[in-house]
Amino acid sequence: MKFNLVATCAAGIEALVGKELRDLGYEVQVENGRVRFTGTEADIIKASLWLRTADRIKIVVDEFDATTFDELFEKTTAIPWDHFLPMDAAFPVEGRSRNSKLHSVPDSQAIVKKAIVNELSAAYHRHTRLPETGAKFPLEVAINKDHVMLTLDTTGSSLFKRGYRVEKGAAPLKENMAAALVMLTSWYPDMPFIDPFCGSGTIPIEAAMIGRNIAPGFNRDFICEKWPWVDEEMVQQVRDEADSKADYDRELDIFASDIDGNMIEISKRNAEEVGLLDDIHFKQLAVADFKTDKVNGVIIGNPPYGERMSDKEQVHELYRQMGKVFKPLTSWSKYFLTSDLEFEKYYGQQATKRRKLYNGAIRTDYFQFWGKKVRNMSSLSNY
Repeated sequence: MKFNLVATCAAGIEALVGKELRDLGYEVQVENGRVRFTGTEADIIKASLWLRTADRIKIVVDEFDATTFDELFEKTTAIPWDHFLPMDAAFPVEGRSRNSKLHSVPDSQAIVKKAIVNELSAAYHRHTRLPETGAKFPLEVAINKDHVMLTLDTTGSSLFKRGYRVEKGAAPLKENMAAALVMLTSWYPDMPFIDPFCGSGTIPIEAAMIGRNIAPGFNRDFICEKWPWVDEEMVQQVRDEADSKADYDRELDIFASDIDGNMIEISKRNAEEVGLLDDIHFKQLAVADFKTDKVNGVIIGNPPYGERMSDKEQVHELYRQMGKVFKPLTSWSKYFLTSDLEFEKYYGQQATKRRKLYNGAIRTDYFQFWGKKVRNMSSLSNY
């Protein structure tokens, strides 16, 4: 059976999700906060396993316009819900509404729930309450400008939860955002890679997974795998195919450092959990002490933002140090994510390009300083 699907994502990275889906062989339609595509149950598993930058894969059950609760009820009841939900399905209904006459989210949720109960009761000839003791089918009613979208979440815990982060530090970067930061650079797996603010190791781990072509969802499951109409053998086949595409022979040159030795230990434990500890060289190191003779690499950093006024001057001094250390590396491309929109002033160089991204709810810019590659690749010096 073919479904209308959406891959949801953070604002600013929709084009990346669209490219990932196109690379997997799907025709896509990119919209704000989501990318539409179509596929079978196998495609849901495949996309869930491989998408590095998306949040969720949802089935679009139906879409329609509604300006009254009666209209919402009637159009929801007309959907053949028994095609999706078994008789004992647990189906919680979440909701949201923007710029719509049906602005009461709790009322919209309750009406959609009642409409589904009515349809299922009729379809399954139930005269008593539906048990809701079986597999979970999370539903959402989203209303925007009087347009209703009813979706079924196939993911469960968000796709950013890869399953390898056994420990995290303060203000950790989500795994799918870290993957997006890597994918927005000019890095290829045969190039040196540095993260000088590695924290719990998310950026270098995501880079190593990209470098080894490891499916980011391989270490976790998805809520739809428990649904009775999703075939277990098909799921295993798709998982085996994804696993067969991993490249464990390629040599990677990934270096990750942090001034906090405790964070380096956390990074190592996380890298070990995903089986990539030998692919990343972790070291406790202050930015001011960093040196390399290597060329034609990529640096990605998510430095402290200095959100509190008391931290501002300390963070600005760090940005000045970054400029002194990294600006001379002219063959390297540098990428830094921060909410301090005056970063360039303290770094001492105007970015080649800036890209607006959201790190959770925080508006940030991704400052990009493109390097000029050198042709002489004879240097073999280490970090």
